[in-house]
Amino acid sequence: MSLRVTFDLDDKDLRFFRANMKQAKTAAKQVGEDEILLKAEQMVEEVKGSKVPLFVMQRIEQLNALIDMCRDQEWALASNDRKNVLAALAYFADPQDIIPDDVPVLGYIDDAIMIELVVTELKHEIDAFNDFCRYRKEEKARNRNPNLSRDDYLTMKRRELHSRMRRRRSGSGSGGARRTRIRLF
Repeated sequence: MSLRVTFDLDDKDLRFFRANMKQAKTAAKQVGEDEILLKAEQMVEEVKGSKVPLFVMQRIEQLNALIDMCRDQEWALASNDRKNVLAALAYFADPQDIIPDDVPVLGYIDDAIMIELVVTELKHEIDAFNDFCRYRKEEKARNRNPNLSRDDYLTMKRRELHSRMRRRRSGSGSGGARRTRIRLF
């Protein structure tokens, strides 16, 4: 038997979570990039090694894309974009979050909610990075133009995707939905 739990976060709820994210971002300024990435990776591994609800595991997996886009040298995320991703990961690198992670079943609910918010906020970055990874993989199989090297091809695709990412982000203002529906199951 499974149970479906759905709830809405109104503006007040979202302000609460965003305030916690803002605190994590502020604290992240005191911590180096490598430490944020390492702690976020450790958190992902810790969750994978524990018994958590499926909805938590599904969301934790989404953090890997954020970690990977920072670690991927060919993706070459621009400084401002990189800071945005690292700031988002900073929350997950901090063991002192809203609900202590060691509380059985419930300990990662705040993390799951925060991941939903982060993935929504960084949707364009994640989509562009996933497309870049797909292009890189497909590049091996393409009929190679002798005048276009692998590096030139990936540079061209990266520029297109970075441009698309910024264009879409600037076109998607935050004045849209007043409520965010979080579906845990």
